[in-house]
Amino acid sequence: MEQHGISKLDLKRRNRMQVLKILKQRGPTSRIDIAATLELTRAAVTIITNEMIEQGIIQEIGEYKHIAEKAPRGRKKILIDINHHYKFAIGVTIEEDIVSVGLSTLAGAVLDKRNMPINSATKRQAVFDYIQRSIREILSDNCLDRESILGIGFGIFPTMFPRLDIDVKDGVPDYSKVKALVASFTKLPLVFDNSVKGTAMANIDFQKDKDPNLHNIAFLQYGNNLNFVVTSLDEPIVSYDNRTGFVDKMIINPAASEKCSCGRRGCVENELTPKANLRKITRVFSDRSTPFLYKAAHGDPQAINEELIYAAYEKGEKAVVDIIDNSLNLTAVLLNNLYFSTNPQKLVLHHFRFGPSEADFFAKLKENVSAIGGNVVSSKIEPSIIEDKHRFLAGCALAIRELFFNRGGFDN
Repeated sequence: MEQHGISKLDLKRRNRMQVLKILKQRGPTSRIDIAATLELTRAAVTIITNEMIEQGIIQEIGEYKHIAEKAPRGRKKILIDINHHYKFAIGVTIEEDIVSVGLSTLAGAVLDKRNMPINSATKRQAVFDYIQRSIREILSDNCLDRESILGIGFGIFPTMFPRLDIDVKDGVPDYSKVKALVASFTKLPLVFDNSVKGTAMANIDFQKDKDPNLHNIAFLQYGNNLNFVVTSLDEPIVSYDNRTGFVDKMIINPAASEKCSCGRRGCVENELTPKANLRKITRVFSDRSTPFLYKAAHGDPQAINEELIYAAYEKGEKAVVDIIDNSLNLTAVLLNNLYFSTNPQKLVLHHFRFGPSEADFFAKLKENVSAIGGNVVSSKIEPSIIEDKHRFLAGCALAIRELFFNRGGFDN
């Protein structure tokens, strides 16, 4: 006999998912308020939450404290919250310059970390040898067994796909080969996705101060390519197409003097990336035009790096200042366009720094955005909460969403 509709288990899972998502978004909340939000009876919510408390997934944390002098009569509200130590997540993030492996709570609190710098010469096998060793050390050093771990989330930066043997078809990456490799040395549940999505998720899920009105952010990550994603409380929404790297092809300077290899004039790739800024600075590099930089690099343009550029900028070397300030202005143009095309509540920037101080960079950037797009756009811009040394949190966020929230706390 053919059956239709939703099963009791599916309904139970969905209700538990909704409870967890409310607690993730709001923080400590009473059963009464959860029932009102989900339009369920208080008795139904009590049954759901009591079972989750027995399993250690959520916990009661005390009575609701009323701000008013006199609390209303009747049954007192008991607040419940996620037990963020119910299980732990291991995160792995593989980006252009680093392999980051670490351990976090369900709230993204960092418990352990390992970082290995990499470059274009780093072998694929060296990357996975390091990951395997780091996972083993993290479990041993923190006295954790398999039952204590939710799973492992892998966030991989899109430019790393070819180096890790990840095929991409119609914009969709196939992680099956790398998943099989990792599964050969661990039996923990595995989640693979784009690290840009993972870092965006971490920025919305791991905020210390809960904002019940925050539902989505737009997230832009800087690197050899610029990657963009809009993420919501529930799932990431990749804007325009199924890739995060489309921003590179957006035109921000149609009056540019040269075309990119892609054939466009004034695209982000040819105007804003580290490679673009280095090309512009190398073009003016001389003992006369850039005396400080020339001396610091010993007259060798191949020795120019980000830190030397930042130092020259801080010294006020005019040729360098002009190039970096122009990049700031073009970034403001890009942010204005991205904001009005996606209308996010926040526009979060990750790994952005065109000068020696991140604070100074953001202050100047906001000034430029205000001048171009107005104060409303400028007020939406924030730096990422994920520090460079904690980039593995992108992987943790991916694992926690998929293996905890989207499963309602069930193990499978």
